[in-house]
Amino acid sequence: MDDVPAPAQRLRIGRFEVDPPVVLAPMAGITNRAYRQLCREYGAGLYVCEMITARAVVERHPGTFHMMSFAPGEYPRSMQLYGVDPATIAEAVKIVLGEGLADHIDANFGCPVAKVTRKGGGAALPYKRRLFGKIVAAAVAAAEPYGAPFTVKFRVGIDDDHHTYLDAGRIAEQEGAAAVALHARTAAQRYSGKADWSHIARLKEAVTSIPVLGNGDIFTAHDALRMVEQTGCDGVVVGRGCLGRPWLFGELEAAFAGRPIPPGPKLGEVAKVLRRHAELLIEHDGHDKAMRDLRKHMAWYFMGFPVGSELRRKFAMVSSLAELDELIAQLDHEAPFPEAATGPRGRQGSPGKVTLPHGWLDDPDDPSVPEGADMMHSGG
Repeated sequence: MDDVPAPAQRLRIGRFEVDPPVVLAPMAGITNRAYRQLCREYGAGLYVCEMITARAVVERHPGTFHMMSFAPGEYPRSMQLYGVDPATIAEAVKIVLGEGLADHIDANFGCPVAKVTRKGGGAALPYKRRLFGKIVAAAVAAAEPYGAPFTVKFRVGIDDDHHTYLDAGRIAEQEGAAAVALHARTAAQRYSGKADWSHIARLKEAVTSIPVLGNGDIFTAHDALRMVEQTGCDGVVVGRGCLGRPWLFGELEAAFAGRPIPPGPKLGEVAKVLRRHAELLIEHDGHDKAMRDLRKHMAWYFMGFPVGSELRRKFAMVSSLAELDELIAQLDHEAPFPEAATGPRGRQGSPGKVTLPHGWLDDPDDPSVPEGADMMHSGG
């Protein structure tokens, strides 16, 4: 597996070279400034902030602007927007770029969550080909004066009877997107089952003038190299695989450079990473909010390690940095990294029928903007 070749050409997204060809997927409540900073300390790549709602940018929602902050030295600053209205997306792009708030903008057309798809947003939207094309064209035109690349991320389709990814890829390419990324699952799959990488290979064949990135089931550096080998994709997008494992980006950097992949950290090293994560969160959000936010990461950090149930429970309820230090002192710092910790992590759930607006599937060429889908709430 170690001799799997890395991509022959370097990944370029617009004017930016991304080396290694690795992108941190935007994840709601996860890829905030603190977590991106933590990941960047291990390896290079493109780190995308959590999803920002275009409508909230236009309305200048204070909470949204806090989420849009980047750490000093974070470059290029990459932001993902969600929206369903070409005019709103274009206005948000102009605000973000015109005020110097980001250098690259991605658009979310992959969210499978019912509250989004039932209004025609997220993974439901590419089915409306003309509307999808209008959104991409409007965003590209708004970004062009600033020299900022606009990219799109989408899924295979709504379900197995309604695949949209090949049309979406061709339309995005035609309308000027700088790259496309495919999560190789349908919206109906959500995060369950296995991603079908053959769809990434098909998209790569269909989209020839811009980079095609692959996403889905990258839990190790070897997975990333296998995806490139099997699909010919130009780079990889890593989501759930890095939860509680920010050092994965160091492993990915080594793998794509042809260097030996470093061994997984002992529990004591993981504890240091956790402590660093807490410090960065406090710097970003203040002590109390940071400690509440950190709790959800505990099970991911300790996955597979010999940490007793009572100690795990205390970590999951931690309320101060001092308490965190006390709990860290109780860990077995010499416990080796477990093989089980390289497996799937994060949400998986079950497949299910995708909730769509009434009559959504009647006319794929209807360019109408779906009513009520421009949510104010950023972050998912």
